[in-house]
Amino acid sequence: MSLKSVFFDLDGTLLPMDQDVFVQGYFGRLCKKMAPFGYDPKMLVKGIWAGTEAMIKNDGSCTNEERFWQVFPAVCGQDVLNHMKTLEDYYANEFQQVRSDCGFSPNAREAIKLVKDLGLLPVLATNPIFPAIATESRIRWAGLDVSDFAYYTVYENSAYCKPNPKYYQEILDHLQLNPEEVLMVGNDVDDDMVAENLGMKTFLLTNDLINKSDKDITRWHHGDFEDLFRYLKKIT
Repeated sequence: MSLKSVFFDLDGTLLPMDQDVFVQGYFGRLCKKMAPFGYDPKMLVKGIWAGTEAMIKNDGSCTNEERFWQVFPAVCGQDVLNHMKTLEDYYANEFQQVRSDCGFSPNAREAIKLVKDLGLLPVLATNPIFPAIATESRIRWAGLDVSDFAYYTVYENSAYCKPNPKYYQEILDHLQLNPEEVLMVGNDVDDDMVAENLGMKTFLLTNDLINKSDKDITRWHHGDFEDLFRYLKKIT
């Protein structure tokens, strides 16, 4: 079955980053934003992590957005529901400063261009634990535009998360694609390479490799962007 689409991870793939540095910058600025309203930084961060864990374990019975907001206020206080506009303002303003905690690679633009030149459908398969405004910002930080993708996952439109294979199946169903028609490109062994369980082709980008389980990566096609470009031309 011929290749029709390439799914790309975002953080650490199209957008170079040290995940720990990104999280520190993200949480630090958010806690500072919410401090005038009496939020304890530790409880706020605890609430975000609890909500994130709930999204990762989501069973498809509701969107990730709904799952997050079931858990987050229960940990950091129901009053947070009265500060929704403050959180929206954070993503529109202070969150944009987190861009300085990320890198930039012109290879991201080259990758999307190559995919389009090959007649394939580019899809952004980033873990949908962020609201659209945050994901759309990170797309721009990578030197791309939301219009570059046929579809991108955010917590509003998804009911599963990586590494659950049902996350990938949800995208396949939405785009009416067979797994054999798709290549998944990502830098996280556990989150991204799990796509192979559905029958999808995979490529492990090693520039900002995440391999928490210390698995032997030689089992997957892997390498830097130049290796990816050669692989794409070879299989199309």
